[in-house]
Amino acid sequence: MPFVNIGGVTLHHRTIEATGTSPPIIFINSLGTDFRIWDEIVARLGGEMPLLLYDKRGHGLSDLGAGVRSIDDHVDDLVTLIDHFGFDKVVVFGLSVGGMVAQGLYARRPELVEALILSDTAHKIGTAESWNTRIATIERDGIEAIADGVLKTWFTPDFHSARAAELAGCRNMLTRQALPGYLGTCMAVRDADFTEAARRIRVPTLCIVGDQDGSTPPELVRSLAELIPGARFEVIRNAAHITCIEQPDALASLIRDFVASLGRR
Repeated sequence: MPFVNIGGVTLHHRTIEATGTSPPIIFINSLGTDFRIWDEIVARLGGEMPLLLYDKRGHGLSDLGAGVRSIDDHVDDLVTLIDHFGFDKVVVFGLSVGGMVAQGLYARRPELVEALILSDTAHKIGTAESWNTRIATIERDGIEAIADGVLKTWFTPDFHSARAAELAGCRNMLTRQALPGYLGTCMAVRDADFTEAARRIRVPTLCIVGDQDGSTPPELVRSLAELIPGARFEVIRNAAHITCIEQPDALASLIRDFVASLGRR
């Protein structure tokens, strides 16, 4: 299992090499998940374009380090990871909070970003009240107390009824998440607002959302796309928040088409 020490934080990562001239795509996972959520996307795109997956600080097998206080902490790790691998330009795919990290990277180091894919995310997610309620519940009762509600936003009713084994596995991934990493990232999302930063994005951007996303609904993701000049907006049918697990064929097709369009600019 590959690990790299980034500024005193050990990050778990995986690289998939490819021939050709496509820029590498870096995938940033959502709150309470790890990079296993990309398995089906890797199965479809591996070999076509270089891919880098990693567990955010405090998630999966990555260290918590000094903790998470803001999106900037996750951006720090991503910038140093890009420098470690010597990438000149990258396509950044961010899911949910990962999309906020991607926006934060562009705001800080736009010269590193070839393009953005922002999936089931927004410039501002939730309210201080909603996040504080979640944080207080977890501090009192643990992640188990919110797991069923979270899974209803992650996946459609059809997924819940037809893919019980996968649902159970995703529930395990969520409930076994280390509390400090989860809570710190909740606080980071609560305090983040990229509304003005989104208006300044000047690279090709694809905004994607599942049509039944209960966490960042289509109208919210559309509002992000409308902030970003020239952004493309796509809705994946029969999917909720974690589109990469629920509809990997549709998502991989969108990624493939978008990356190909970069070469035609």
